Amino acid sequence: MEWLYLACVVLSGTALVAITLIIPAGVFMRYVMNDPLSWPEPAAVVMMVMFSFLGGAAIYRANVHIAVEALLNAVGPKVKQAMLHGVDACMAATALFMLGYGAQLCQLTWHNTMAEFPALRVGIVYMPIPIAGLLTLLFVIEKVWVGPPPKSSIMYSDQAAGLE
Repeated sequence: MEWLYLACVVLSGTALVAITLIIPAGVFMRYVMNDPLSWPEPAAVVMMVMFSFLGGAAIYRANVHIAVEALLNAVGPKVKQAMLHGVDACMAATALFMLGYGAQLCQLTWHNTMAEFPALRVGIVYMPIPIAGLLTLLFVIEKVWVGPPPKSSIMYSDQAAGLE
């Protein structure tokens, strides 16, 4: 699971770096060179789909997502545990939704192409949705089955999380 997590981090990080390079290049070509390019914005959208969904799966596994802890801290340990199990159930349902409907979306748009990238099928652009659904589901199963990921990873250390 650690390798899947790291793959999500690397791929989403690479997509974010690509976005930060593509958009300024498009702005430069448009306003400085007065020769606008048609592809930077659609390419950034493609990268954003990958960044958002794969990054979301990684964030869930690392347990660094936004959480409202005031309510959790206000209840007793048994209720808190039940609420945390409810969160896992909701995440599993969301992951199954992404997997099922994301795969259906890929099938429906498989033969469509983007005007700026005629060789790129729209179904491929949407592939991160069902893939991230599957990965998130695997991360939920891992968390329920064996507990949270090991703290030995640098991505989970208290120092990396700013808790020291």
